[in-house]
Amino acid sequence: MSNTRKWSSQKQRALEILVRLKRLYPNATCSLNYSTPVQLLVATILSAQCTDERVNLVTPALFSRFPDAPSLANAELTELENLVRSTGFYRNKAKNIQAACRMIVNEFSGEVPKDMQQLLLLPGVARKTANVVLAHAFGINAGVTVDTHVKRLSQRLGLTEHTEPIHIEQDLMRLLPQPDWENWSIRLIYHGRAVCKARNPACAACELADLCPSANGEFKGESTKQKRKERSQAQKSDRN
Repeated sequence: MSNTRKWSSQKQRALEILVRLKRLYPNATCSLNYSTPVQLLVATILSAQCTDERVNLVTPALFSRFPDAPSLANAELTELENLVRSTGFYRNKAKNIQAACRMIVNEFSGEVPKDMQQLLLLPGVARKTANVVLAHAFGINAGVTVDTHVKRLSQRLGLTEHTEPIHIEQDLMRLLPQPDWENWSIRLIYHGRAVCKARNPACAACELADLCPSANGEFKGESTKQKRKERSQAQKSDRN
């Protein structure tokens, strides 16, 4: 099959999958609780290697004590560490949150930037975090958020053969209409949590099964190494 025909076929399936995901999860939205762009930024940094549920248990006390960029920038680092300790990797997260907020205060007039390249300058911020902030705080679809669920499902659905998030994102951006880039991610995350789990995906009950090469035993894109890695992350992914 030529590359042109391959992309055409993938695009048709991606668009149909998107239609079904919208029907399955009409009210899907960001699971993190926040009131301002900086709070969303902080919550998203905390969500790395942690469930959104756990982050939402931590942030009320955190934001009550440090509600904005200036207060986070000037916080005692040890207090900040203690407040986010249960999210894991708390020292690094606290350090990045404080450094990012100091940069926001000193270089962006206290406002979270609305530009991808500027966001990527902030400590602790990669494309995943920047995409979430831009989409949900500012309504800007600059890219496709690729977390463990989006990565796993996009591979199983035969929409990418890549394993690196940046390349998966590029494939998905090519297949999906820009207004639906974040829409896709949120709904695919819901589906990954509910149906297409890392271990024992419920293919028989999946409303995407007829569009899924993996469910039909056709897709060979998951290497043995990738499957082993996926299994090792399964317990954490199933909880997220």
